[in-house]
Amino acid sequence: LTSRAYARDFNEVKALGSLTSPHRTADQTRAAIFWQAQPGALYGGVMRSLSTRYGLSTAENARLFAMVALAAADGAIACWKDKYDWKFWRPIDAIHGAASDGNRATTADTGWRPLFDPSTATVPALSTPSFPEHPSGHTCTSGATVHALGHFFGTDTIAFDVVSSRFPGQARHFERFSDALEEVEDARVWGGIHFRTADVQG
Repeated sequence: LTSRAYARDFNEVKALGSLTSPHRTADQTRAAIFWQAQPGALYGGVMRSLSTRYGLSTAENARLFAMVALAAADGAIACWKDKYDWKFWRPIDAIHGAASDGNRATTADTGWRPLFDPSTATVPALSTPSFPEHPSGHTCTSGATVHALGHFFGTDTIAFDVVSSRFPGQARHFERFSDALEEVEDARVWGGIHFRTADVQG
């Protein structure tokens, strides 16, 4: 908590992830909310569209879906073990309690709220997850998923669209699997629920 790296993470999410941030763009706000959906549903649609585009056989589909599902499950299992080993606080608690963190580069704001607050207009309502912060569950499963997709297709450079239940029929487009993962890492900071280190390490 007393490191420069922690202060950098703290001040980034405090500025970009707040409910009323003047620094976060409209597209960043949209991306944060877009990715707050169940990863299996998000990537399931991607796999179905790629299967159709590349004309995968039944056996190839079985291999693709099994690889991704097992990788994502392994990622989630390891992630939740780490979460309860570290039991690290979420940005909302860190920002409210910064006066006690021993870091001169952080400043408490007891009125700070994240973008992922019930007052943000979206269905279902947004909130800070009730389990430990580090590492990020979404980036654990997203990282495992996109690396499995890249392994299956033999390349990272495949263009695709992702559709979210948050914005039905309004896809986000990516030129590479890794581009989507990078946006997920950013989105968790923009939503105000994760420090960047948790996203990258997830």
